Amino acid sequence: MIRLIFLGLFFLTTLSANEVNAIQDNNISLDASLPKVLYLNFKSTPHRVIKGEIFPITIKTLSTVKDFSNITYELLNYNGLKLLNELPYREEDSRYFYDTFYFLTTDSDAKIPDFKATLNGFDNTIYRDTILNGFKLNVVTLNPKKYFANIVANSFELLEFKTTAYDDDHNIVVFVATATNCDIASFELKDAYKQGIESITESHFNSKLVYYAVIKKDIENLSFSYFNLLQNNFVRLNIPIIVDDDSVTTQTDLKPKDQSHDRVKMLLASAIALIAFLLILWRKKYIYLVFILIPLTYVIYIAIPSKEVCIKVGSKIYLLPVHNGTIFEKTNTVYHLQKEGSVKDFVKVKLKNEKIGWVKNEDICKD
Repeated sequence: MIRLIFLGLFFLTTLSANEVNAIQDNNISLDASLPKVLYLNFKSTPHRVIKGEIFPITIKTLSTVKDFSNITYELLNYNGLKLLNELPYREEDSRYFYDTFYFLTTDSDAKIPDFKATLNGFDNTIYRDTILNGFKLNVVTLNPKKYFANIVANSFELLEFKTTAYDDDHNIVVFVATATNCDIASFELKDAYKQGIESITESHFNSKLVYYAVIKKDIENLSFSYFNLLQNNFVRLNIPIIVDDDSVTTQTDLKPKDQSHDRVKMLLASAIALIAFLLILWRKKYIYLVFILIPLTYVIYIAIPSKEVCIKVGSKIYLLPVHNGTIFEKTNTVYHLQKEGSVKDFVKVKLKNEKIGWVKNEDICKD
């Protein structure tokens, strides 16, 4: 019985030593005169990544010191990668710490960092730092087709979209998209006349984008593709171009109010009212007053000029009524502009060059 107990203790001691040695083999010590208390190893690393892909690296860390303040890392000697979280996402399991960093692959030549770990104690005791050496990554560069939008993600979905007229030759498409495990800021369309990000929520877990693109009027379907990491394939998305002609109260309406036919409409309404008046004189039937009052009301409505608003000096004119949106003009003096409509926090105005823009309510002059 005593022999079995000794054999068990010997087995456990050997197993523990092998575990520590296995971790220690991958490390390079710095100052041998100081006590070494941290042992690191890679818990998970990718075998292959795609340029533009976001991937995690998890480090398994063991401390021989029981009570301490924190374990910190310094990342050294890496290239072709962009670090996305300075502080690791940490999980604890028994004696081990699992610290995860996320990286964006920015180049086909990439190397994982050397991780320099430091134990911060509660007293002034100085311990030996430990370095876990990085290694060169196997990076694959995609060979996409024409419509690739520069997106590599686990998912990329269109939530909503809308198209309005931009000018005589172009329409403007505004859409909202969400993505997971994606550098959504890299989104870019091919062959757009103009394009840009109106607002963005960046996160390598879940990101969101409001994007606009000015495209030719003859385009009936806006198509683009992204690379789906889970399907290991390109996925194509389509936005049917249906030009919306709704009112100025919607968020993405950019179309100037078309007043080119107002004069014709007023003349027609006036003519109807005149005919109704003549009928009253001829037939002596006052029922025709309806055909006078309705057209005249319409004429008065059309004839009322749009309200003018005063814009402060230095105000920003936005392309769309969204915060942190694209600014295409800044006032260098007080502007008095025609008000075209309003949405929450923004007023739609027509500039002197006939362009339509949005101004924040706080930039409207106070009486």
